[in-house]
Amino acid sequence: MRSFWKELPILIFIALVLALLIKTFLVQAFSIPSDSMQNTLQRGDRVLVDKLTPWFGSKPERGEVVVFHDPGGWLGETQTQDSGPVAEGIQEALSRVGLMPSADEKDLIKRVIAVGGDTVSCKRGGKVMVNGKALDEPYIFPGNTPCDEKPFGPVKVPKDRIWVMGDHRQDSLDSRYHQNLHNGTVSVDDVVGRAIVVAWPVNRWSALSVPGTFDQPGLSAAASMAPSALGLACAVPIVLWRRRRREAKVRGTAD
Repeated sequence: MRSFWKELPILIFIALVLALLIKTFLVQAFSIPSDSMQNTLQRGDRVLVDKLTPWFGSKPERGEVVVFHDPGGWLGETQTQDSGPVAEGIQEALSRVGLMPSADEKDLIKRVIAVGGDTVSCKRGGKVMVNGKALDEPYIFPGNTPCDEKPFGPVKVPKDRIWVMGDHRQDSLDSRYHQNLHNGTVSVDDVVGRAIVVAWPVNRWSALSVPGTFDQPGLSAAASMAPSALGLACAVPIVLWRRRRREAKVRGTAD
């Protein structure tokens, strides 16, 4: 029994180090602070965010729910709630190892609608359009419209940036409302990671998958250019072959 109590501090230390490493490189818990992602996410939900794949060069994709640092003024002046020095100290200690969200986080969570190279737009009474394709968005909060309160675009998303929107369209100050800075787009360098699962409360446990509308053919800007690029690639050898034949005939006639 004594050996157990001697080893307990070491075990706790190892557990805290592992938790810190997991928070830094693998996953981190984030608390949902607002209603902007309803009904997909509710205020107070805890989500786990994948921080590993960005380390290997993976970039946000359409349809993913991502956490990102405030690009500059999106959150405005937020008031922090005073919960007392003891509670704040405990939360700060647990947040450092990823067991609780930090009280002073300046992060947002939204859905990626378009990525670098895409053209995105939405007219009043219509659907969100990405590269000319309409999105069917069953995740939008019931009773909301895709963009009637804030039509936008067309916006060409620059390379290494993303266009994001909340699922609760009438309660989300997203890319539509910040077009004075980089046309409302967010740098991929500001993205912390992809939210992969609702971990708390237990009765709301669910995976955050990419909706099927983002898999529709021709949605990708690169894919829409592929047929013409393929046609050009096939045409060039044919043109060169016919040119060589004509030149050979000319030389034969001259001889």
